[in-house]
Amino acid sequence: MTDVHTWDAIHEATRRLVRTVDSLPDGAFAEPSALPGWSRGHVVAHLALNGEGLAGVLHGLVAGDDVPMYASQERRNGDIDELAGQAPGAVRERFLSACSLFQEAWEHMTGPAWDGSFRRTPGTDALPAREIPRMRHGEVEIHHADLWAGYSASHWPEAYLDATFNRLVADRGAELTMLLRTPDGDVPVGSEESAVDGPAVTGSRADLTWWLLGRGDGQGLTGDPALPTLGAWR
Repeated sequence: MTDVHTWDAIHEATRRLVRTVDSLPDGAFAEPSALPGWSRGHVVAHLALNGEGLAGVLHGLVAGDDVPMYASQERRNGDIDELAGQAPGAVRERFLSACSLFQEAWEHMTGPAWDGSFRRTPGTDALPAREIPRMRHGEVEIHHADLWAGYSASHWPEAYLDATFNRLVADRGAELTMLLRTPDGDVPVGSEESAVDGPAVTGSRADLTWWLLGRGDGQGLTGDPALPTLGAWR
């Protein structure tokens, strides 16, 4: 299977995101995003701190040090709130700097370093370093759409959309059974035998993917007999 989470793909996704963040009027930072309780400023602040955290992880992997992404979940949440409360120019500048830090750290990665592992916070389970490209790619593409600034899942490159759709179908199959009716054909979620007898949801892959992520309320979709209730995606 072709890896869609390449540096070129992440770099292009980041360039699109940077253009959107640069185009936001200062007043837009305080406006709501697609994430409950978070303004657009919160989303941009999160993207900045995520980039900084992953850059630190990458540098740690090269040096052989155990560097977690965040000091703690509480510290991570507090830092996002604090940064989001600053002037839009400061939030924007921190975000742009974080994108550069992540790129610089990536460029210094060596082959053996990618075989290492890291932790999200101290004391948590180790994660493979090779998951970092997928993680950052997802942060950039998904949260770009969360900004509600003219970019949506329908704008995602086809390769990224397909990979995300397929991953969500597999993840959601652990909690429920249903049939997704897409323009490209039917896709079972959960047991293939049971899916044909369960609820059916019809829509585009972009709208289905956004809904499977737990975003929105099923815009663009129809359910037979109704849209299933989804829990939070993890």
